[in-house]
Amino acid sequence: MGPSRILTVNAGSSSLKLRVLDAENRVLATRGSDAPEDEAELRGELAAILEEGPPVDAAGHRVVHGGPELTGPTIVNPAVEDDLEGLADLAPLHNPPAVAAMRALAALRPDLPTVACFDTAFHATLPAAASTYAVPPAWSGRWPLRRYGFHGLSHSYASRRAAGLLDRPLEGLRIVTAHLGAGASLCAVAGGRSVDTTMGFTPLDGLVMATRSGSVDPGLLLWVQRHGGIDAKEMEQALDRESGLLALSGRSGDMREIVAGVEEDDERCRLAFDTYVHRLSAGIAAMAAAMGGIDALVFTGGVGENSARVRSAAATAVAFLDVKLDPQLNDEGTRDGLLSPVGAAVPVVLVQAREDIEIADQVRAALSPAG
Repeated sequence: MGPSRILTVNAGSSSLKLRVLDAENRVLATRGSDAPEDEAELRGELAAILEEGPPVDAAGHRVVHGGPELTGPTIVNPAVEDDLEGLADLAPLHNPPAVAAMRALAALRPDLPTVACFDTAFHATLPAAASTYAVPPAWSGRWPLRRYGFHGLSHSYASRRAAGLLDRPLEGLRIVTAHLGAGASLCAVAGGRSVDTTMGFTPLDGLVMATRSGSVDPGLLLWVQRHGGIDAKEMEQALDRESGLLALSGRSGDMREIVAGVEEDDERCRLAFDTYVHRLSAGIAAMAAAMGGIDALVFTGGVGENSARVRSAAATAVAFLDVKLDPQLNDEGTRDGLLSPVGAAVPVVLVQAREDIEIADQVRAALSPAG
């Protein structure tokens, strides 16, 4: 029999989310905080949930980037930690905090079985046409250049949960999942497998995000580098932390602030909102095209769950795909429920983001006797 109570550790770029789940994935204990400023604070948060919560049998860490080799849940050891540290430049905002959390937990509980669960793993099923970059073979032969995709834990859970809410087998559905938070991405899930996604080699690609640019013409970046004398570090800082909604609005990367600005007739907030929705709706259509159609549209993540205005604008823009939203249900925003009228050809589903459940399930699978 595999482990029952699982500690899930989600060490993000701006936050630390800790939960203990039982065998039925009920939450037994939870802690959340801003990203710890140092190792002592990180250890303190981990120690607190270990002391306050019930005894745990194993732990699972969310890791954004597993690179080309780590494509499934992986038992953590020092060699794995070193491998993940080596991938830090592919996900500079996310992998370092995850590795720090692994080492802090190992120092506190050296005998606790621990598993790394990767956001990139769900997208390992991308077909070659969707994962391959049209770059010189000398590059792709030297480096593992491909579309990796991210938010895989969320996309996997959201698609499976949506199928359950629709009371239809996941294997027969073409679902577009929209994980919209500070980071944002779309995924085309056909028969439970990722066949396309908006993020690429790094989490910078795709949709407009809170402080990330999303897709930008590489020629523009080359032009700015030449004319501005900008080095790689400065470019990374600008695209990761100073772009997106923050740059467009001049106000905030928080969608709540953007919507408030729109209601105040702030022109820059209006541009930020419209640009966000334009890229989002175009992406939804692209994901549907990758599957030859769409059977359901799923919203999840902080913005996806809480912004009725974003959902409404996006659904209206892709109404030509037979996506239909019920305005009252959308305003109510009931998580884990349908937002479409009865009988809608392409229902809209709102799913609470539960990466912790996906992590716990993967930990049990990896550590079970048959795993």
